[in-house]
Amino acid sequence: MNDLDFTSNHRQAEILDALRKAGGTARIQSLAIALDVSDETIRRNLRRLAEGGLVEKMHGGARLVERAVEADLNTRLQEHAEPKRRIAEEVARLVEDGTSLFLDVGSTTNLIADALQGHSSLSIVTNSVAVAYKLAMRNGNRVFFAGGELRPNDGGSFGPEALDFLRNFRLDLAVISTSGVCPERGFLFSDLSEVQLARTMMQNAARCVVAADSRKFHRTAPISLGDPKQIDVLVCDEPPPDEILMAARGWGTMICVAQPLS
Repeated sequence: MNDLDFTSNHRQAEILDALRKAGGTARIQSLAIALDVSDETIRRNLRRLAEGGLVEKMHGGARLVERAVEADLNTRLQEHAEPKRRIAEEVARLVEDGTSLFLDVGSTTNLIADALQGHSSLSIVTNSVAVAYKLAMRNGNRVFFAGGELRPNDGGSFGPEALDFLRNFRLDLAVISTSGVCPERGFLFSDLSEVQLARTMMQNAARCVVAADSRKFHRTAPISLGDPKQIDVLVCDEPPPDEILMAARGWGTMICVAQPLS
């Protein structure tokens, strides 16, 4: 990803965050003042966000479309629950006892923590308070929790303190969720703080797994995780469309379709 792409993606993520803080709707001038940029910069990036289906342009402003607003964790756990549990069980089959691994914040990784409760001697690094709670103090596991302020919607820890903590670890496996999978741009995120953390752990793990249900195929988001060739395995609940399968072959990413629940 070149510097221009990063700057554009970063700005779009800031605009989405500002819209969320404003309750979902804001005028262009208000966004420009909040982000200390020109009105034209806001208009240009809103056009790109509208093309991606994340915002709807209104006269003099914009509003978030419903799916661009991240629901709280409990709500997401109820959405598409059976496919997510299948993905969780499949990821758990990739993890041997004694593995060191990272699990991020997300409904699917929360269910992966459930699926790992029969494993032993794991070393788990996480920024999810729910994951830490489920896997600590059982079966000889060690849990390392990234510090920082917890987000109210998902109990995730983000910010410079969390990033500094996570840089200390070299792990066997990183398990990462994603907002979207695109054959041209790879794995996409809506939240800048999440992608910064995911990039850090992707670089510090011997293997990287992305867990994504089929709703993420072709779903757009403004921020790219980076080079998709760094992803070793994509675990999903249905075979991806042909264009994603072809792209994954080029990335060297193995596709693993989850088995039915027993």
